[in-house]
Amino acid sequence: MAEPIAAATVANLRDLGGTPLADGRRVRPGLVFRSGQLDRLDPTADPAFAALGIRTILDLRTDAERADHPDRAPDGVRLLVADALADKLAQAGVAPAAAQLKEIFSDPALAERELGGGRAAAIFADTYRALVSTDSARAAYRTLLLELAAPDAGPLLFHCTAGKDRTGWGATVILALLGADDATIEAEYLSVNAAVRAAFAPLVEGFVAQGGDPEVALSVIGVVPGYLQAAQEEVATRYGSVEKYVREGLGVPDEAVSVIRKRLTSTG
Repeated sequence: MAEPIAAATVANLRDLGGTPLADGRRVRPGLVFRSGQLDRLDPTADPAFAALGIRTILDLRTDAERADHPDRAPDGVRLLVADALADKLAQAGVAPAAAQLKEIFSDPALAERELGGGRAAAIFADTYRALVSTDSARAAYRTLLLELAAPDAGPLLFHCTAGKDRTGWGATVILALLGADDATIEAEYLSVNAAVRAAFAPLVEGFVAQGGDPEVALSVIGVVPGYLQAAQEEVATRYGSVEKYVREGLGVPDEAVSVIRKRLTSTG
């Protein structure tokens, strides 16, 4: 699995480096990172983050999320926006649950009406399928991969709000493309649960204190194997394999894939 990084002002920060791949290879450390939002980032007070040397930040959040909690990018870092849920939001007329976590926890009645009775699982599974099928999501993950393949690429960090759903799918695509097996991919996906729950603990406690259903809270802030499987099944149905999804769905050329694999893998 990826290595967690104890950064003081960035939640759920992880280096994909060190993740085991086939044939004894591993993801090369120090090149691709994932996290939650960077609205509290203070590089001058956070030497652990500053030491990473991040050169590019890719923000997968919606317009509303970015407006409410804008990233604080260090000086000299490129900040790119790639809204993975733009089309899903346009289709539904309301932001998916994955993009309005704080709003959900502020209104237990709304949460119960929209997400209670097992509806949360169905909604999140549908959102994960949209991360594969919609144009905005394909453009977002295409940008992620092309940035990793760029000739002048430096260390890159990609993130959403909690760093679990949109970011989790991005990590899944990268690891699958590099040759990680299904068990490793699922382990990395699930490994953020503790960090996300810790980051959202005050909101959850307030939600439950107001009468909110703890099960609804857990279904919203947690990462669940069924959510990831929904996206993987969408890839299998539409493209047959991750390779074809990347090539045909995301439009990433084989040459770029070769660069990514060479750059991000090491032996031993």
